Amino acid sequence: MFEKFTKGARAVVTGAVAVAEREGAPSVTEEHLLLALLDAEDSRAADVLRVLGATERRASLEAALAAARRRGGLSAVDVDALADLGIDVTRIVARVEETHGPGALAGPDARNRGARRRPFTRESKKVLEQSLRVCLGRREKAIGDEHLLLALTARPGVVSEALADHGVTYTTVERALGGTGSGGGTGSGTGTRS
Repeated sequence: MFEKFTKGARAVVTGAVAVAEREGAPSVTEEHLLLALLDAEDSRAADVLRVLGATERRASLEAALAAARRRGGLSAVDVDALADLGIDVTRIVARVEETHGPGALAGPDARNRGARRRPFTRESKKVLEQSLRVCLGRREKAIGDEHLLLALTARPGVVSEALADHGVTYTTVERALGGTGSGGGTGSGTGTRS
């Protein structure tokens, strides 16, 4: 499938690996793909993220992702569902952090900075697979970084939730790209949630 990726999409994938390595993460996640997209310049996805205002709100996006990591990867929807069952995730996180230190639920220790190759998580692999389906659905021949962005917005989870909270949804990205198909440029995305 990687042979169908454009130069820009390949740069995002290798950029995600670089972000994971910089953070000392044991694997490449959906979050790393998003951060690599936000790092990209002069690409369709970069233009869309700029038009929708995500680039200028990067710090807020990163804070939302960090908050979800601190909750052990639970999305706001998960937190609300647990609250309906009488489970206060904020209190649980606070108690765990009292005992085990800040960020205890954020996953494995990020001090693994060895030169070993970082695998992609199951979820990040699904984003790559989804980008192929998005590309085919748009009747385009090559998978671009815009397809990776659309795939991130289409898959449920913390990353799509953070993007949606910042006005970046599948619908707003499609609008900014000029609708479906290969016609149109970045268009005029409104940044409104759908």
